[in-house]
Amino acid sequence: MIYLILGVLYESVIHPVTIISTLPSAGLGALLLLMAVHYDLTVIAIVGIILLIGIVKKNGIMLVDFAQQVEHSEGLTAEESIYKACVLRFRPILMTTMAALLGGVPMMLGSGVGSELRQPLGYTIVGGLALSQILTLYTTPVIYIYLDRLQTWIFRGKHAASGNAELLPAE
Repeated sequence: MIYLILGVLYESVIHPVTIISTLPSAGLGALLLLMAVHYDLTVIAIVGIILLIGIVKKNGIMLVDFAQQVEHSEGLTAEESIYKACVLRFRPILMTTMAALLGGVPMMLGSGVGSELRQPLGYTIVGGLALSQILTLYTTPVIYIYLDRLQTWIFRGKHAASGNAELLPAE
C-alpha cells in the first residue's frame, strides 16, 4: 500500500523503493533490542514497529522529495541533488528522530504500575530509531543514486527502442 501511494506521489516506480528501503533497518533495530533485553514481540511492540515505519519513512521522503525537487529545478545530477538534500535535511531529520527516540526512553526505563506493558514499546522505538538513523543516513543516498542510474538506463533503452521503431518503414 505504501509503495502504491508513493508511486503515485512521485510518478515513479523506482524512487518509492528508495524510501521503502529505509524500513528494514528500523525493524531490525527494534527486534535486536527486544532480543537483547529478553522481551517478546508483543502486540504493544508491534504497535511500536508500526510507529517506526511512519517515522523512518518520513525521513526517506524528506531526502528523496527534496533531492528530486532540486534535481528538476536546478538541473543537478542525482549525486549532487542527493548530497544537497542530505546537507540541508540533516537537521530536521535528526531533530524529529531524536525527539521520538528520547520520548521512548521514559517508557523504556520506567517502572511502576503498567510499566511491563509500556516497556516493549519504549525498547522498540529506541532500538529501531537508533539503528535506522545510523544506517538510513548512509544507505538512502547510495540507493537513490543507484536506482536513479537504473531508471535512466531503463528509460534510455525504451527511448532507443521507440526511436528505432519510428525509423522502420511502414508496411
